Amino acid sequence: MQLDVIPRLKHTNGDNFFLLAGPCAIEGEEMALKIAEKVVSITDKLQIPYVFKGSFKKANRSRIDSFTGIGDEKALKILRKVSETFDVPTVTDIHEISDAIKAAEYVDVLQIPAFLVRQTDLVVEAAKTGKVVNLKKGQFMSPESMQHAVKKVTDSGNDQAWITDRGTMFGYQDMVVDFRGIPTMKQYAPVVLDVTHSLQQPNQSSGVTGGRPALIGIMARAGIAAGVDGLFMEAHFDPKNAKSDGANMLDLSLLEKLLTDLTAIRKTINTL
Repeated sequence: MQLDVIPRLKHTNGDNFFLLAGPCAIEGEEMALKIAEKVVSITDKLQIPYVFKGSFKKANRSRIDSFTGIGDEKALKILRKVSETFDVPTVTDIHEISDAIKAAEYVDVLQIPAFLVRQTDLVVEAAKTGKVVNLKKGQFMSPESMQHAVKKVTDSGNDQAWITDRGTMFGYQDMVVDFRGIPTMKQYAPVVLDVTHSLQQPNQSSGVTGGRPALIGIMARAGIAAGVDGLFMEAHFDPKNAKSDGANMLDLSLLEKLLTDLTAIRKTINTL
């Protein structure tokens, strides 16, 4: 897998998994820089290729009064500042065709949200920017069906696509990760496991998405054991007061121990 095509991505010469991590949404410059500094210090120590994640806006919200962002340009400029300050690439999700070109000026990876991964025009426009396109697997899609989303990217002249599994909706208000899908999707593109959104409990009666963050470690360990190429997780210094998805985010105080364990598991698997 060619990770070294992404500018500023370090530690690509090893056999470790790569990591996409950061806050759900950019809430402000100070919080973004603080989170990035913490994660960079850990990933540098453990030699983990790292991409800072932050949504410049949140379009898919349960309620109309939910936090959606601090302003598109303001948030995108913060993503650029994180990248320049810590010399790391960044990823953000896009929701409309016009977002692709706009966000591509600031970030290295464009992410297609799970609910939108079948939107051909959006996927094609993201691919045409030449950026890596991270395709979130739809909660309603089989692993096999993701080959068609990847083909939309490659048929648009871009061979840099990833697939991120974030669980499948098998019943009301809950999701399950089918680990049988990991090797299937690896036939089409590098596969990332989203260990925090996979533990969401959407469509709660309050209109606020719930989650089971106590299971993040188990989910991440299972993903590494199943052979994923990368992990995606949202993390925050104060998840309970995060403005978006706090119910399923990882407390940053737990990150170093978790990544240390995961790196050890990965090294063990590489020797088998």
